[in-house]
Formats: sequence, C-alpha cells, structure tokens
Amino acid sequence: MSQKTAFSAANILLPKKESMSAAWAVCACDQYTGEPAYWAETERLVGEKPSTLRLILPEVYLEDADVESRIAKIRESMEQYLKNGVFTEYPDAMIYVERIQSDGKMRAGLVGKIDLEQYDYSKGSVSPVRATEATVPERIPPRVRIRRGAKLELPHIMILLDDVQKTVIEPLAAMKDSMTLVYDTELMQGGGSIKGWLVPAEQQAKIISALEALADVFPAGEAPLVYAMGDGNHSLATAKAFYEEWKAANPGADTENAPQRYALAELVNLHSPALEFEAIHRILMGVDTKKLLADMTQALDLRTDETAPQSFEVICCCGKRQVYFIHKPTSNLTVGSVQQFLDKWLKENGGKIDYIHGADVVAKLAEAEGSLGILLPDMQKSELFPTVIKDGALPRKTFSMGHAADKRFYMECRMITE
Repeated sequence: MSQKTAFSAANILLPKKESMSAAWAVCACDQYTGEPAYWAETERLVGEKPSTLRLILPEVYLEDADVESRIAKIRESMEQYLKNGVFTEYPDAMIYVERIQSDGKMRAGLVGKIDLEQYDYSKGSVSPVRATEATVPERIPPRVRIRRGAKLELPHIMILLDDVQKTVIEPLAAMKDSMTLVYDTELMQGGGSIKGWLVPAEQQAKIISALEALADVFPAGEAPLVYAMGDGNHSLATAKAFYEEWKAANPGADTENAPQRYALAELVNLHSPALEFEAIHRILMGVDTKKLLADMTQALDLRTDETAPQSFEVICCCGKRQVYFIHKPTSNLTVGSVQQFLDKWLKENGGKIDYIHGADVVAKLAEAEGSLGILLPDMQKSELFPTVIKDGALPRKTFSMGHAADKRFYMECRMITE
C-alpha cells in the first residue's frame, strides 16, 4: 500500500450469483430512524433470502430491549453466511460503482479500504482522512459493541474527494466494457439501481498515483486534506475506536497487515453532478414547544419581519409555519447557531431530538403533541473543503448528501478478524 495515500485495494466479499437478489442490499442503518414502517417493509421484502439486513443493526432498533439478542443474531448470520458459502472473495480488489439514484442521476464511486492510522476524528485534527462534522463520542460505544465480535464489516461510508479535474474515479467510466461486472441489481424501496465492476491492477496503480497527486497540491507545511467524510462519519469513527481498542489489547501485533486497521469505504468526487448537499432538519419531541420557542427567540434574537444572513423555518404541532431570522448568531452557519442552542436547552429541559432528511417527514412528525420541527437551509458543497480546512469539523448533522433513499446501500463485505 502507498504510504502517501490512505486508500488501497481490499479483499472484498460479494454474494455469489445464486445469493444475489434485490433483497441483498439494504439502506444505511442510520436512515429512517423515525420511520419504523420502512424497516418493517424491508423485513417483509427480504423474508428468508440472503440479505445484508441480517448483517447490520438498523438504528431504529438501537434502544430496544432486545438489542443484545439482535446483535447476537447478526454474529450468527455472519458465521452462517461464511460457512454456507454465500460469498465469493475478490482479493486485492477495488470496485468501480455506478449508482442510479432515485432522481435518475448516475453517481460514480470507488470502493476500497481506508487506513485508520491516517484518520483522526478528534476536534482540530489535521489527518489526511478527516471528519467534516462533529463526532458525538457517546454514539460510538453502542456501535463498537456491534463491531466487537463480528467477523464482517459492511460499509455505508462515503468519503469525498475534492477532485476538480476528475482524475481518480471518472476515467473508469470509459473502461467498463473491459472490466468484469460483479453486480447489477435493483435496489428496494425506491433506492434506484447499482452496478459494480472490478478495477484491473494496472488501473489501480493509476488511481493511487492520482490520489497522491491530490495531496501534492497542498503547500509545503500544510496538512493535506484528501479524504473528507461525506456519509457514515460515526461508522468510520467506530472502526477507528475498535482498532485502537484492538491495538491496546494486542501490543506488539503486526498492525500493518491486521484487518482491524482498515475499513471499507466508497470514494465519491465532490464535483459529481449527481451529488447534491441537502440540509438535515431537526424534529424535537416531548418538549414544551412554547417555552422552547420563547427561549430560542431570546437566546438568538429571533425576528420574523426582518432579514438576516441566518434563517430557518419552524413547524409547530398545530401545523403553523414561521420563518425566523437570527440576529444574534453563535456560529458562522445557521445549523451551528441552532444546534448549539438545542444541545444546551435539551440538557436543561429534557426532550428528544432526531435528525430528518425530508421536509415532508418533518411536517408529519411535527403534528404530534409536544413536537416541533425545524427546517434548515442547504449548505453549498463548494464550501465543504475550505471550511473544514479553515475551521475544522462542522456542527454535527450539518448536511446530507441527497435523500435517504439515495444513501449507500450495503453491498460489499470484508473480513475484520484474522
């Protein structure tokens, strides 16, 4: 593996042809957390067919009483799939991916592994692989519990490249006819479709050179940011925490070749026309909505009849909607001002918060008594790399790369035990 770049080929597991169906791939586990009906329908569609649903824990179930038995069943399914020969292994592989999104646009990507030694999610990090938004430490231990004892990992991680000249991923599109197609399937519940091709070894070498060149454009003395987290921030942080835990428990181990040192991920070019940044909205539940609005109005000097650079829209349980302008911001971004207030207020007053991608879903959830929705403005994707380089990680849940249905679906697997 090149020491100059954190991305490399991986030993990738994919289901054999007889095990592949539209039931195999399911959406990222951190989606539809407020919509248990989505996951119930996923369960119905999968039935008894081989599926990544049996290898992941949808976060809608993370706080259920039976979570430990669910985790145990995941480990059992991994053992069973490996024992029963569900997979074919592709050693030293990179996979070129073309995903047709729900809007019909094609999003290209490249799957391989990321070196966790070159990733640091802590605040102020200048590592080559960097978090783009704040990592919440308390969200990591439950996910480490799932990874601990598991034989396989499945990635919903998408990492962004600032590749204006389109040197890394895009050249692969012209080579599809000469590459081996390893999957081609529809994705369930409006997820579009996906195809994947094995990237030849000689082309892999060119990809590594192109990635190294992205690092070389940074001035001497400035820590290059080549890989910026797009989706799956806490999943990569979990892989890192698990690796550090493993290292501490195995002093003197061969870390260079340890599977725990790496995590599968998909690289996507920030400049892909199919990639659009959308705001992640907030839904507050079990709160005194009048007190919340009054306290926020005072803290941020909210006004309804004047303009200001930062603004957001509130939806109350009665269906009333109102745009508010922030005249006393506490962050350079609207989401930062709002989130900082909400974190403090919820700690002092109680209630729950969830993060929702669709404005229509927020409006529906806000109909419940004691609920309040906050619709936030979109962030321009051109702001991402410069802002992270200058200011560090953005406030958590600042942006989303498209609709929930367009998130990465689990397809590839990799062994994370010896």
